Amino acid sequence: MGGMTTTLYVRDVPPEVAQVLKERAAAEGKSLSAYVVAELARVASRPTNAEIVARLRTRDRADGPSTTEILDALADARR
Repeated sequence: MGGMTTTLYVRDVPPEVAQVLKERAAAEGKSLSAYVVAELARVASRPTNAEIVARLRTRDRADGPSTTEILDALADARR
C-alpha cells in the first residue's frame, strides 16, 4: 500500500471518543494523527467476515472429524 498518502477528515467524532484517542496516543508517545493512522492500518489488515467465510469454504476438510465425532466429543466433555 505504499506510495501516495491520503488525507482523511473525520467529522462528528464524539468528544469522549476523541479524548480516549488522545490519551491512548499520548500513552504510546505518538501524535493523535500517528496513533489513528496505526489503528486504521490495523483494522484494514484484518479480514472481513465474508473473506474468512470464503477462505473456509476453499479448505479441504475431508481428513477432519465427522459431525458424529464432534458431537460425541462434546457430549463426553459435558459429562
